[in-house]
Amino acid sequence: MGDEQRLSADELITRAREAFETATDFTVAVEEEFALLDPETLDLVNRFEEVQGAAHGTALEEHLVGELIASEVEIRTGKQESFADIPGALAERRAQLQALVEPMGIVLGATGTHPWADWKKQRIIDTPHYRRNDELLRYVVWRNNTFGLHVHVAIRGADRALAVVAGMRNFLPEILALSASSPFVESVNTGLHSARTQIFTRFFPRCGVPDAFSSWDEYERFVRFLYDTGSITEHTQMWWSVRPHLAFPTVETRIADGQPELGEAVALAAFTTSLAARIARAYDEGEPVEPLPHRLIEENFWRAIRWGLPGELLDFARGEPIPARRRLEELIEWVLPVAKEIGAAPYLAVPERNAAERQIERLEEGASLEEIYAEQVGAAERIGG
Repeated sequence: MGDEQRLSADELITRAREAFETATDFTVAVEEEFALLDPETLDLVNRFEEVQGAAHGTALEEHLVGELIASEVEIRTGKQESFADIPGALAERRAQLQALVEPMGIVLGATGTHPWADWKKQRIIDTPHYRRNDELLRYVVWRNNTFGLHVHVAIRGADRALAVVAGMRNFLPEILALSASSPFVESVNTGLHSARTQIFTRFFPRCGVPDAFSSWDEYERFVRFLYDTGSITEHTQMWWSVRPHLAFPTVETRIADGQPELGEAVALAAFTTSLAARIARAYDEGEPVEPLPHRLIEENFWRAIRWGLPGELLDFARGEPIPARRRLEELIEWVLPVAKEIGAAPYLAVPERNAAERQIERLEEGASLEEIYAEQVGAAERIGG
């Protein structure tokens, strides 16, 4: 690594640690990724640059960014002081984006995958960041036509943030089961509830469930090792499903599929935020959440990918599988005290059927993939839904 790059990495890591030490607990931001679609065919359209140009000078400009392919757009709530501000911010961003693209003849999709799009027809956006990732990853990045929802929760204290990351690892399968929305891809009923997760986390390096780092010092040594060996050139090339974000003092959870329904996006963000806050409180109380071995989390990870919310997850305390819905209900009860404090409690809910279940049910009723996806696109357009 050259001197200039070394200085940049050193500065980044040092500033990140300092930012965590002075962070304000439990401020929140949510990012949502949407497919850009032709309103007649619902095919993906490579029009991000036009959308970005149309946003220039509007209230949405600072909250709209590109995300890999030109048929995708990401919107961000920006930092909110309390979770109580998130539902309104999510609704506002969705409404702003819809108002922006509708006159352009574009509609929005928000399931984790597009049911029939050909990845070979999607263009990587022309930015220095994505040019580097294209050159580095090649087929891996070309194939990643997926759409997710990310939640950032600020955590005060560098070691404390790593403890929250370590604890959140345990619950990635539960978050995924709740969020699953992508049973179809490449015109195939995959038999999975989250094909997005299988595509993204199994393809990308440094992805999926990370190791549990015992302290910031241990984590920093590994990050420096990655930079020193040329394994990464940017900190965002650590694509783990939960990670400390080095540009913000947040724990970022990245496992969730995109959500067509606004209400379910809010509920998912509330659950994720409440888990992070509850784990931080457990750390403060001297009873930190004990990180599970990677091999055990992976067992539940696969169960969430394959069977989703109607399936079973392993309860390691009981030593047996239990219904995923029951597991989520127990976790909601566990996080409820802190959820009330941060304004998330009114939004905690396990749906009767999530987006993956609804789509699979419609397929079993005889609906086509086109009909099913049109219904999901319609759900995304109902901003108040």
